[in-house]
Amino acid sequence: MKVLVVGANGQIGKQLVELLLESSEHDVKAMLRKPEQAKDFEEKGAETVIASLEGSVEEIASAAKGCDAVVFAAGSGGHTGQDKTLLVDLDGAVKTVEAAEQAGIDRFIMVSALQAHNRENWSDAIKPYYVAKHYADQALLQSSLNYTIIRPGGLLNEAGTGKVKVAENLDRGSIPRNDVARTILSSLNEEKTFRKSFDVVSGDKPVEEALKTL
Repeated sequence: MKVLVVGANGQIGKQLVELLLESSEHDVKAMLRKPEQAKDFEEKGAETVIASLEGSVEEIASAAKGCDAVVFAAGSGGHTGQDKTLLVDLDGAVKTVEAAEQAGIDRFIMVSALQAHNRENWSDAIKPYYVAKHYADQALLQSSLNYTIIRPGGLLNEAGTGKVKVAENLDRGSIPRNDVARTILSSLNEEKTFRKSFDVVSGDKPVEEALKTL
């Protein structure tokens, strides 16, 4: 399976690209915003494509050409304003869903946020981010795509354990970014994740085993 990683230069995206490069099952195309970002990926053996989430649906669809799956792991980041949250985390995600449909790609994995589906559990401190994630997820749910929506808890930069806890609803928790990337990788072909949305935090079951419980 050839996988387009949208947000490949992000913290989860970079780790996912590396896991895909190590995989014997998949090929990877890294979607990047800036041409100067491509060199590092190409030196590792990744195919790259330059496209902006603030561009057109057609631009993203062109970037996805030849791929079998799309992973949306992009984000505006914590240092930008609410305008970028709206343009990237919401509209960029929705445009990517539309682009996948336009390009005839069925498999789509969205990286969301823990409890994004439950308004009453949104943190007031980052409520615009949760709003963006919620409605991006809704657009994917209403699409024709074979979706998986992964809602990780608080993201950590520490080493991954390879063990997680997954469920439709989980209490607050955290998870290393590497384990989120591993969850994405394992979800690509795991039928138990097809047309499913779930929270994920650190746990005691290996990723592949945990996903089979969904």
